[in-house]
Amino acid sequence: QVQLVESGGGLVQPGVSLKLSCAVSGFDSDYHALGWFRQAPGKEHEGISCISNWYGSTYYAESMTARFTISRYTDKNTVYLQMNNLKPQDTDPYLCATERVATLRCYRPTLKDHWGKGSRVTVST
Repeated sequence: QVQLVESGGGLVQPGVSLKLSCAVSGFDSDYHALGWFRQAPGKEHEGISCISNWYGSTYYAESMTARFTISRYTDKNTVYLQMNNLKPQDTDPYLCATERVATLRCYRPTLKDHWGKGSRVTVST
């Protein structure tokens, strides 16, 4: 009954900002990490960022630090991804996932326990 539901995606112009949300339910995530990933069709997951729900520490894939910011709501069951200055190459489904191991590199797509279905972001003129 664990559910991760992403929302906030859509069709936007280049340069626009979006804030995605991931709502987690049916799962005690207090000691887990929550992360954001994207996955182009036919490709593997690409890590973006993650947050330790207990300590609030954030971690980023090196290539994602310039325009993406992760944060959480105080209930620890909602995580956000702020995306700025979106570019056409950012077009992808964006997914959230949980990790109980909560490693220092939880932005990696490995060791994940639950995945959401994704929210699609399309950046085009």
